[in-house]
Formats: sequence, C-alpha cells, structure tokens
Amino acid sequence: MTNWDKVLNRLEEGNARYKSGNLIHPNQLPECRERWIDDQEPWCIVLSCADSRVTPEMVFDTGIGELFVVRVAGNIANASTIASIEYAAFKLKKYVKGIVVLGHEGCGAVNAAIDVRDAGNAASSPALQHLVGHIMPALQKTPSGKNKKAGYVRANARLAAADLIARSKIIQDSKLPIVPAYYRLKSGDVEFLSEIKRG
Repeated sequence: MTNWDKVLNRLEEGNARYKSGNLIHPNQLPECRERWIDDQEPWCIVLSCADSRVTPEMVFDTGIGELFVVRVAGNIANASTIASIEYAAFKLKKYVKGIVVLGHEGCGAVNAAIDVRDAGNAASSPALQHLVGHIMPALQKTPSGKNKKAGYVRANARLAAADLIARSKIIQDSKLPIVPAYYRLKSGDVEFLSEIKRG
C-alpha cells in the first residue's frame, strides 16, 4: 500500500464517520493546540471551495495539524491558492502525501460562470470576472448524465487539479498525487475522481 493509499483510506474513513454521524473529533483537545505551537505536520493538502457548507476538517472528521486547507470560491487554481499549496508541498513535504481538489454540489461559483457564459457578457466586477475566468474552460463541453451542473463541478475540480501541475514547477516536482473530488451536500458523501496524470 502506497503512502497515498493510506491517506485516501484515512480520508474515506473520516468521511464515513461524518456521513453516519459517528464522529470521533480527533486532535481537537486543548493539549493538541499545545502540540502544534512550533510546527505542523499535515498529511494532506485540500483545495476547497469557500462555501460555508463545505468544511474539509468536518467532512473528513479531522482536527488540528492534519489537513492543510486552502479555500477559495470555486476551488480555483489562481496565483494565491497555487502559492499556498506550493508552500505546503515544499516546506512540509516531509509530511504531506497528496493533494485533493474538492468541488461540491450546488457550487455558486460554477453557477455564476454558467450564467456569465449563457448571457454572453462579462461578470459584474473585475474580481468576479477573474474568478469565473478560471472556471470557463471547464464549461466548454456539455457533461454527460442528467445533472449537467454536477458534471460541470466535477470538470472544474479536474481542471483546477490539472492547473496545479501545469502552472507550478514546485507542485510538478513534488510528485504528490493530485486527486479531484466531488462533495454531495445532502448525503455528506465525498466521491474521489481519477488521479490527475502528469504529462
């Protein structure tokens, strides 16, 4: 079993606890805060949407010092999120074993990008245009299946994961597995998609 397989199992086990409500809330006691004052040892990086309903530490039933979480609307790979992930991939490479890009059901940023595309206009502000501009390539093809918006969210998670590799030599050289995923709001289930292959 590879290091990534162990991490994936840990994430899946935590998500199963979250879905069932049998949470153990690891590493959340006062002594855990004391332990991590001078250092941190996260075993996974998560690029997640900023949506208040999607909290990776809860979704995977983890605690202090376990996940290095970067959150931005639409879980996009822009300069700031890439820089944050580069820090973890390089400075914490002794501990980090993989990267998850977590898209989710009902993503407002993806919906905003769909609206801008369908209207054929620019977004209402330069900042929002920057955001939806990162998502637009994921909307170029109509996804298969009945739920088109879910298909676009999955495509956007895959796009962001591929962008992390394409736009960062540090992340490319880290050799860390990068796996997009899809979170369902109602069930709490995380669906892990296929690992992004390097060229």
